[in-house]
Amino acid sequence: MSRTLAPFAFLAAASLFAGSATAQETTSYSLEKTADGYVRMNNKTGEMSICHEKLGQLVCKVAAEERTLYEEDIADLKARVAKLEDTVAGIGKLPPVVRDNLPSDEDFEKGLSYMEKFMRRFMGLAKELDGENKDAPSNPAVPQKT
Repeated sequence: MSRTLAPFAFLAAASLFAGSATAQETTSYSLEKTADGYVRMNNKTGEMSICHEKLGQLVCKVAAEERTLYEEDIADLKARVAKLEDTVAGIGKLPPVVRDNLPSDEDFEKGLSYMEKFMRRFMGLAKELDGENKDAPSNPAVPQKT
């Protein structure tokens, strides 16, 4: 009796397996709900799409496209960072033409001394003018200009 049932059991299992394979072939996509929307998978190719509901319709974008855009953005940012790093590294290195034409410490101190004298005289003149304005009688009809 067990020998006669074995072929039937095998046929039943095979038909169940074939039935599930047929169901997968007829269903092209699987849809899973996520926190942000849905993930749609093509059962034949395995391609994934990210879907969102907009105005009562399901709008899907292929995840590979988003990944490509993401990788392109990263490549662009890496190139920009490399360019900035080269620029920053180049700032520390003055070309010989500029480096050789910089003033000596003595010349720099001399120039700074001239600027200091200029500023002291200028501030002295400003104080004198301010003192003259305080001593002059104030005329309300003439606005003060400073």
